Amino acid sequence: MNTYTTAQLLGVISNLIRPKASLLDRYFPTMKFFDTEEVHVDVISGGRIVAPLVSPLVEGQVVDPRGFRTNIIKPAYVKPKTPFNPGTFLSRAAGEQIGGTMSPQQRLDLNVAGQLEYLVDSVIRRKELMASEALRLGKITLEGEKYPTTIVDFGRDTDHTVTPGAGEDWTTMTDPVQSFRVYNTLALPATGFGLNDAIMGIDAWTVFSGKDAVQKRYLQINASGTNADLSAVAEEGLQYMGTFDRVNVFVYAGWYKHPTTGVLTEIFPAKALLMAAAPGAGGVGGVEGAQYHGAILDPRAGLQAMEYFPKMWDEEDPAIRWLMLQSAPLVAPGRPDATVYVADIVGS
Repeated sequence: MNTYTTAQLLGVISNLIRPKASLLDRYFPTMKFFDTEEVHVDVISGGRIVAPLVSPLVEGQVVDPRGFRTNIIKPAYVKPKTPFNPGTFLSRAAGEQIGGTMSPQQRLDLNVAGQLEYLVDSVIRRKELMASEALRLGKITLEGEKYPTTIVDFGRDTDHTVTPGAGEDWTTMTDPVQSFRVYNTLALPATGFGLNDAIMGIDAWTVFSGKDAVQKRYLQINASGTNADLSAVAEEGLQYMGTFDRVNVFVYAGWYKHPTTGVLTEIFPAKALLMAAAPGAGGVGGVEGAQYHGAILDPRAGLQAMEYFPKMWDEEDPAIRWLMLQSAPLVAPGRPDATVYVADIVGS
C-alpha cells in the first residue's frame, strides 16, 4: 500500500469541509504566519488626546501618535497523530457493502481522508476554545499533560469582567434588555464605540427569551418587518437570533472533550453573557482578532510557518503506519477592550 507525501496530504486537507468555528470566523478572521517559534501580536492602543493650544506664531507641538504595542509570544505546539494497522484494510470498511467491494489501498485512502479530517477538526476546535477564552477573559491559559501551564494575558481592562450584584442577574431582572445598555457603556472610554454583539450561553438564552419584556420587544420588532427568533437552540456554534436596539443577539452552543479529564465541557459557559464589538466592512474594526501560526519545528516542513503540516511514516517492526498533523497556533484579539464578559448573568 502506498504512503502519501506531505504535498498529497495537504491536497486532501484543502478539499476537506472545515468544521464550524463561529467565534474564529467572526472575530478572528485574519491569518498571520511567522517563521519563528515566537509570534508578534499587535495590540491597538491610543488615548483620547486633545490638541494642545498654541499661538499661530509658534511651532506646532508634538503629540503622542496613535499606535500599538507588540507582545512577543511563543504559541503552544500541537501534534495529534493516529496509527494505521495494515491488517485493518484487509476487511470491510464501515459502510462498505457486505463482502467488500474496495481494495486495501482504496480502504486506506478512505481512512486517511477521514483521519485527516478528524485531526484538522481537533486543531480548529482547539483554536475555537482559545477564541472563547480570549474574548471572555482577555487572556488564554495554555495547559496540557505534557505542557507547562502558561497564561497569555492580553491586558484587557479588569472592569470589563463583570460580576452581577444583587438583583442584577437576569433571573430576578424584569427587563434584561436594559442591561445591554449598561455593559455597552463600559467599553466606550477604552474603545470609543459600543458593543453591538451579544452572545449568550444556552441557560442565559433560556432565561432571557422567557422574559415577558423580551417577548413583547421581539413582537414589536417582527411587526416592523425584522425577523427575530425566540426559539430554542438548534445548532452548534453561533446561532443568530435577531437584532434589536442595534444589538445582534447570538446563542452559542458547543462542547469539547477535555484532554486531561475526558469530561465533555462547554466551549462557552451556559450561564454567561459576552458583549463584543462586531467587525465592520471587510472584517476591519471591532475586536480585530487574528489567528497566529508559528514555525513548524520539523525539518521536513523546512521550519516554515503553516496552519497545518501533515506527514506519514512507517515503523518496520511491528509494521505500523502513522499519520500526524502539526501546528503552532495562537488566537489573539487586537482590541482586547472591545469585549465585556459577565460570567453568571443568570442565577443557579
